[in-house]
Amino acid sequence: MSECALCSDATPLQAVQIAPLGEIAVCATCGAGLAGQIAPDPHWACLETAIWSEDPVVQVAAYRLVHAMRIEAWASDLLDTVWMDPDLLEHAQAHPIAVAGASGHRDSNGQPLAQGDTVVLVKDLTVKGANFTAKRGTAVRGISLVQDNPEHIEGRVNDQRIVILTRFVKKS
Repeated sequence: MSECALCSDATPLQAVQIAPLGEIAVCATCGAGLAGQIAPDPHWACLETAIWSEDPVVQVAAYRLVHAMRIEAWASDLLDTVWMDPDLLEHAQAHPIAVAGASGHRDSNGQPLAQGDTVVLVKDLTVKGANFTAKRGTAVRGISLVQDNPEHIEGRVNDQRIVILTRFVKKS
């Protein structure tokens, strides 16, 4: 019995084409992820190992999955530390995974954020240009989503409209 090329799971495998390099055999969960059906799940911890694979097809597939989950702190940190051959990186970035039905805005716990939600700061934030610190635990009501950047939201703190990174808030 073979193992999934990404997570080493020994469940039934399916072949998935990783354009333009070739195909790999993956489990149902990894196959669904490569098709854009990604949900926060401890299963994806396997990518921290797979992205360093010697097999270029596995490395590109892992990079695409991690990049699709980049709004999660662990994935963002992994992308900051990974090194890929420039040609492989070009292949990995040429065919990004489109995550189905996701606005992309998620809080520090992976919960989806929507326009008008209330969030709570999980860290003291120094607000540049306004000379104050937004304290941890401060509620920000009626947030606005920054449409072109899923890592940013806007909200009012101390009567100032500020941009806040989603990794520093949790949905309340």
